Amino acid sequence: MGVTEMTRTTQPARTTQAAPRTRRGGSRRAAGALLASALTAMCLPATASAAASATAAAPVCHVREGVRHTDVKGHTYTKDLYCENAVADVFATPEVYGTVIAKLKTSPSWFVCWESGDLHQGGNRIWYYTQGDEVTNWPLWKGWGYVPAFRIETEPDPFPGVPACMPG
Repeated sequence: MGVTEMTRTTQPARTTQAAPRTRRGGSRRAAGALLASALTAMCLPATASAAASATAAAPVCHVREGVRHTDVKGHTYTKDLYCENAVADVFATPEVYGTVIAKLKTSPSWFVCWESGDLHQGGNRIWYYTQGDEVTNWPLWKGWGYVPAFRIETEPDPFPGVPACMPG
């Protein structure tokens, strides 16, 4: 008997047992982990989809600082409301029967201030000042005018943090 054989025979035998094997040769623990992973993976798409739906359903509306918009009157605004909105007429003044000078077609859009004007379909008198996407009248105004609050996904009106428009 050689030295190598003696060393091998004098070492203590293992007392732990290996995990029972499944039919495919993996341990039950590995099969359990695989099953848990599969169940988690099946649940995640539904959870992610529900979260995406909730996010998509929530209106996007927030005040942004550090922006710069200058209207045709020379007023510069460094804060705006960035918000989801419906397609809307942009009026020269905050009046229901005022002159439509532009169309607001994109969403979300920005609004630099608010003004109290005529009572509109939304049941309040708040109008937001912005620049329309398509000028339809009075080209020298470059589409700057007012949109009634009900066309914008704001609540409450006026939206907190949005300044009142400057006179003049």
